[in-house]
Amino acid sequence: MQISLHRITHLSLLFSLLLFPPSSTSAQPKTLTILHTNDIHASFVPHEAFWVKQTPRPLIGGFKELSFTVDSVRRSVPDAILLDAGDVMTGNPITELDYRGASGGALFEMMNLIGYDAWCIGNHDFDISQENLLKLSRIAHFPTLSANVVNGEGAFPVGNRPYTVIARAGLRIGVIGVTSQMLYNLVNQSSLTGIKVLSPIETVKRFVDTLKSAADIIVALTHQGFEDDSSLAANITGVDVVVGGHSHTRLDSPRVVNGIIIVQTGSNCENLGVLNLTVERHNVTAFKGRLIPLWARTERPATELTHFVDSVQSRIDEEYRAVVATLTKDWVRSNGGESNIGDFVAEAQRDAAGAEIAFMNTHGIRANVPAGPFTKRQLFEVLPFRNILAAFQLSGREIRSILQYFIDRKPAVQTSGIKCRWRKRPDGTGEIVSIEINGKPLSDTRMYVCAASDYLVGEAKRYLGVELRQVIYLKKTVFAAVEEEARKQKVITSTIENRIEEVK
Repeated sequence: MQISLHRITHLSLLFSLLLFPPSSTSAQPKTLTILHTNDIHASFVPHEAFWVKQTPRPLIGGFKELSFTVDSVRRSVPDAILLDAGDVMTGNPITELDYRGASGGALFEMMNLIGYDAWCIGNHDFDISQENLLKLSRIAHFPTLSANVVNGEGAFPVGNRPYTVIARAGLRIGVIGVTSQMLYNLVNQSSLTGIKVLSPIETVKRFVDTLKSAADIIVALTHQGFEDDSSLAANITGVDVVVGGHSHTRLDSPRVVNGIIIVQTGSNCENLGVLNLTVERHNVTAFKGRLIPLWARTERPATELTHFVDSVQSRIDEEYRAVVATLTKDWVRSNGGESNIGDFVAEAQRDAAGAEIAFMNTHGIRANVPAGPFTKRQLFEVLPFRNILAAFQLSGREIRSILQYFIDRKPAVQTSGIKCRWRKRPDGTGEIVSIEINGKPLSDTRMYVCAASDYLVGEAKRYLGVELRQVIYLKKTVFAAVEEEARKQKVITSTIENRIEEVK
């Protein structure tokens, strides 16, 4: 049975009031410590600190170090609360491992052991499916929050609730969850069937009104990015703190917008945020925030968590340590233009689909790979999504239009099978000089078989500037296509081929 947004709101509020009666009216100030993380991206084990210029680079992050640091804080501040601002998933093969029926479920079991109090849904937490996210929320012993992700009936579809009230340190802390309104631009459409994303600003305003009598302070736990957090803070009242994520912004000290404190830790479990608040008569009267870098130490006491982390990592090592191929040059992704890794990934999709042309969204390539032997684990870090290959037809005229769109808009797309030369006109606009498809001149009237991921297909208007028709979804992932091509070549020399080239 589906419960309406209206009904669940009032049930939740009644439950909160019964559990957490109004706090003392004493004027004595109270102190609260909020510990927070965001954009963990499945980084449950340490990784190299790539920005440190030394050899070997030190290791940072991982759930062992996070747990040890949280426990250290809680020894001196036992009433500290621990929040996560979304994107727990995507970035490590652990998200492919089944645990209690959910892919990536082991991550949430680890978070149970660390002692999280609440988390909000990020865009990457939808990457596998709605059904999987619902299973993850059931594994979590802490609330899954998102007040603005609902279905057509206004109910909460993935185990989420709009808010929770935490009783701690003599205070009632209302926590409202918010997910990016850009969700449909960030997630494969197949994972969002029936989902509506409401305005974060209007949604937070609504639940601030709901929570006024149930909470002493209110925290917005958001996954929408620092810029949108700042906009949210500028347009609302009644919220004391925004604990944010999504933009991977490292705020070494809190920012304040419209009297609202904003914090964020960066990403990949590299820092634990610590925010100390002094609260008096429902107002934050003083605050101090900092980040604790999670430098990985080798000697940590054995706990249930450390044993669980080790057992999961052993499973991953067994499956993903196999060498796929050897690179003669570093694979280096780009932020927008062509890259050698992008050329290879697009080429692999074209070959796997039996197509003449392939397109690959640049930002779907998530990591670089150094020259030398590279493993299935590294390939997963490059392509951590479960995107499916799709095939479709485009006329030569449409391909010409797409290439003009690339020149004008630069939408960050890698290609295969195309050689396009263009030049700048005196007014600064781009003019196509020539187009070849696999070495032959483009025919405007001919139909060409093309390939792309199901994600790019769902966002074709944004990436290609055209609507697609009669798309056929193939029974192969982009990851599998690239792995097969790499194993076939064994030794890979990838260069940037200037497939879309400006000429004088």
